[in-house]
Amino acid sequence: MQTEEKLEKRIAYEKMLAGISEQAVSVYNLDDFLSESLRSMGCILDVSRDFIFTYQPVAETFACICEWVARGITSLAALDEMKITIPWGTKHLKDGQIINYQDTRNIPGDHYRARLLAANVKSTLNVPLFIKSQLYGFIGFDECRHHRKWIDEDVYILTTAAQIITRAIENKQFEEELERHRSRLESIFSSVQDAIITVDTEMNVIEANKAAEKICGFKLDNGQAFSDCTAECDQSCLEVLQETLRKRTTIRDYQIECGHRRRNKMIAMVNSSPLLDSGDHFMGAVLVIRDITRLTHLEEELKERHHFQNIIGKSEKMQNVYNLLKTLANQTTTVLLTGGSGTGKEMAARALHYGGTRANGPFVTVNCSALAESLLESELFGHVKGAFTGADRDKIGRFEAADRGTILLDEIGDISPLIQLKLLRVLQEKEFDRVGESNPRKVDVRVLASTNRNLKEAINAGEFRIDLYYRLNVIEISLPLLRERYEDIPLLINHFCEVFQKSYDNNITGVSDEVLQAFMNYPWPGNVRELEHAIERAFVLCRDPLIQLAHIPAEIRDYTPARINKRLPEDRRSDDPEAIRDALEKTDWNISKAARRLGISRWTMYRRFEKYNINRPVDDV
Repeated sequence: MQTEEKLEKRIAYEKMLAGISEQAVSVYNLDDFLSESLRSMGCILDVSRDFIFTYQPVAETFACICEWVARGITSLAALDEMKITIPWGTKHLKDGQIINYQDTRNIPGDHYRARLLAANVKSTLNVPLFIKSQLYGFIGFDECRHHRKWIDEDVYILTTAAQIITRAIENKQFEEELERHRSRLESIFSSVQDAIITVDTEMNVIEANKAAEKICGFKLDNGQAFSDCTAECDQSCLEVLQETLRKRTTIRDYQIECGHRRRNKMIAMVNSSPLLDSGDHFMGAVLVIRDITRLTHLEEELKERHHFQNIIGKSEKMQNVYNLLKTLANQTTTVLLTGGSGTGKEMAARALHYGGTRANGPFVTVNCSALAESLLESELFGHVKGAFTGADRDKIGRFEAADRGTILLDEIGDISPLIQLKLLRVLQEKEFDRVGESNPRKVDVRVLASTNRNLKEAINAGEFRIDLYYRLNVIEISLPLLRERYEDIPLLINHFCEVFQKSYDNNITGVSDEVLQAFMNYPWPGNVRELEHAIERAFVLCRDPLIQLAHIPAEIRDYTPARINKRLPEDRRSDDPEAIRDALEKTDWNISKAARRLGISRWTMYRRFEKYNINRPVDDV
């Protein structure tokens, strides 16, 4: 019995860590992620308090950025312990050592030990956090109710959580770095830090700035033939200059790859313009080269995060779908894909197939709602000659055609009881009979099923077998409705514009602000497919660079959403104790969420606690 309990605990711990890891993949608000992670760990491990402190090297102090406390335990904020100094512990943490004390009375350092004892901390466990090999801070547990021996399981959970949290912080820093890099490149361009090279009509260098030597990797001497200067590179920009000299026209934002003998390839944005003297006489060309290698790589990485096997979305719900698809791609597990019509169930099925070990095998799709029962049976399992009127030859079925690959049973909720029974046999025994044949055939097929129906309701109505449902629903992937992931609409718009640019002869680059607003207001009953058709319709009608309201369907253009303001009244938001308590109760005493609800910072919230003597009721903890 004790072994079973340990196993159950271990499974619960692993599920908790897996949940935190999934959330860490795409963090939209770091404070919320950290708060929820601490809450999950604190509850499942039954500790008094868990927290995260960040290291401030100049002052050599640690500042608490997030904490969770159990029922009846005083918060660090109330104890005035939001900033601490651990002279002896800082070196330990920098060296990657875990601070593990069952009895805080044994902690070295009189000052820190006294603070812990004053806060009634009996046992403490702290694990360092490192980002890019530098101490970022530490994550820890406090036990205030009894002396707790920190077992290997506790240390494992905390160290694993530390790795997950640092990954989440690094991902957030990466996104911020991308934005900073964009801004930095714009500043460089405006301050003329790009390579600027001027040539005469004979392609001789007139002048080049210092940045040219750095960007191009060689010195350009005045009067030297440009082609001689570029002997060490592949002269990718030469064609751009020649085109400007030949046609006396400007070439803008031409992207090239610069190959160089002594360094890696550089991705550059090239602009070339006619060079005119004071009398507007043509005298050559000016070439501006901008190194965008880093930006391009960052954008490609970010794009990969928002695209998976042609499925597009950066929303939290889509990131969760991506995680499941990546996890299940190499498995043979039967998967049930659910979601409304047009949510991308077939694309998800293709991602499972082509992202896994069966990618080289066949991918076969069967629309179960498009065929009558008699035809569907033959379509799925095949038939032998003479099995029924019109069966003039043997025919292999879709299951046989999908051998060593994947079969997608689309609209599985519409099949008849007879076909349900036959499918159950295939799933259980991996064999089937052709229509008119009694010799079972074995097949190695991964089965995926999709439906927009609620199969549980169909079971209750006697329309779907419960045993087949559980065979199909080993793991369910639910594709969210488009109205549940509005933040993905701009990404989808850009994607469809790029697709249709290849099919239609026009210069459309996107949608107007008014169209984007209309799209964001619309509930999209047809989901992604409806959005795709709306964009395609606009490509047929529009002749302007941007799609306008007149080019989109009337039901989208004229839709008026019902708006409900759920925010607290302005006069109750920031400095009213009742409003503060109301916000805390509605957010389950999540301080970060409550602070945002009130429109104040987390630290302001802590000051309000002191001002109005607000403490979490024991019964509610």
